[in-house]
Amino acid sequence: MAEAKPKLLIVEDDEGLQAQLRWAYDNYEVVIAGNRDQALAALRAEEPAVVTLDLGLPPDPDGTSEGFAVLDAIMAMKPDTKVVVASGHGARESALQAIDRGAYDFYQKPVDIDQLGMIVDRAFRLHEIEAENRRLSAKVGEEKTVLGSMITAAPEMAKVARTIERVAPTNVSVMLLGASGTGKELLARGLHEASDRCSGAFIAINCAAIPENLLESELFGHEKGAFTGAVKTNEGKIELADGGTLFLDEVGDIPLPLQVKLLRFLQERVIERIGGRKPIAVDTRIVCATHQDLEAMIAEGTFREDLFYRLAEIVVKIPTLAERPGDAVLLAKHFLSRFSAEMNPQVKGFAPDALAAIDNWGWPGNVRELENRVKRAVIMSDGKLVGAEDLDLDGDEEAGELALNLKQAREEADRRMIRKALSRTQGNISNTAKLLGISRPTLYDLLKQYDLQD
Repeated sequence: MAEAKPKLLIVEDDEGLQAQLRWAYDNYEVVIAGNRDQALAALRAEEPAVVTLDLGLPPDPDGTSEGFAVLDAIMAMKPDTKVVVASGHGARESALQAIDRGAYDFYQKPVDIDQLGMIVDRAFRLHEIEAENRRLSAKVGEEKTVLGSMITAAPEMAKVARTIERVAPTNVSVMLLGASGTGKELLARGLHEASDRCSGAFIAINCAAIPENLLESELFGHEKGAFTGAVKTNEGKIELADGGTLFLDEVGDIPLPLQVKLLRFLQERVIERIGGRKPIAVDTRIVCATHQDLEAMIAEGTFREDLFYRLAEIVVKIPTLAERPGDAVLLAKHFLSRFSAEMNPQVKGFAPDALAAIDNWGWPGNVRELENRVKRAVIMSDGKLVGAEDLDLDGDEEAGELALNLKQAREEADRRMIRKALSRTQGNISNTAKLLGISRPTLYDLLKQYDLQD
């Protein structure tokens, strides 16, 4: 069975030129259209990869208005189509306008069949490459992960991941600073898995969630009979993490007396269980996290300065979700896919108003808030698409402070919107420019100006 030829749609009202072009392309299945209605009908029925479009179509054969109307319709219906535009009217101005509206290339009449043929061949090759990239992207999903399991496409988080990957093979203590819900434990686990200790245990403890009178026993363990209720000897979390990593979340909530004991461990690498008299050598790496201002606590006398410097040999600041352009949509799609499979298979995706609301919301609760809202929306949704109302985001406005420097504010706004648009279109330059309402050359200039190129 012969392989099907790629389809080429020729939109041209001159019957003589139609015949000439039809016979010039033996390698393609040629479809002819002489006006807007025929062109759009052929586009729907045949889905050609490449279109050659004469701008001078009836009822405006001596102008360009009808041709541009066809171009706009093609870009709206099938934005991946490569459109090669032809015109003899105001060539330079028409060329710029055509490219600005999404055309792949432009050539000036009268037609040079060989030159046009080379342009068409290049357009088919590019379309094939882009289609293959989309197939590969669909196969692996649109998620981008760092440190094994953290989903992100934001340069800010990629920088955090690179820092963690560099310090992971060492034994330095790492402090993760970030707001609640930013993924501190996920990053700590990623650090452990990227280290030489990955075969050892990863133990996590939230210091704020354990009563002060029990925290010492949780960390250091106790001997049988050390206190009422101590009916057997228990190893503490530091000891259980021997050969691995201990993650101390909300380390700022450790009381001062216990800070002294933790400092001794960090200095001497030995512990004593409550009620014990024998020092126990332990090889445990400490990674800690907090959302509190430890330097202010040091000034207030509620956190030891010497402990801070032992814990914070490397400090990694984690951006909030609002500071990671595009990640909210990326993560929302990941959560929806996971929760719909588990809880409500009829839910297939987000409605456009939901995606816009996710993009615009300030996410004060960060990734944890996003996950909870998506889970609730998937469970409660009655339709196939989750809307902004299902997420309880309709009518809400993005939180944030107003920058006083207008130039800086404009530049930051440009960066955010470009990154969000690139995230929405999976990096497709033509679609990103169309979404932003600018030309491709303008987008390329902005990518270079703001250093947003890969």
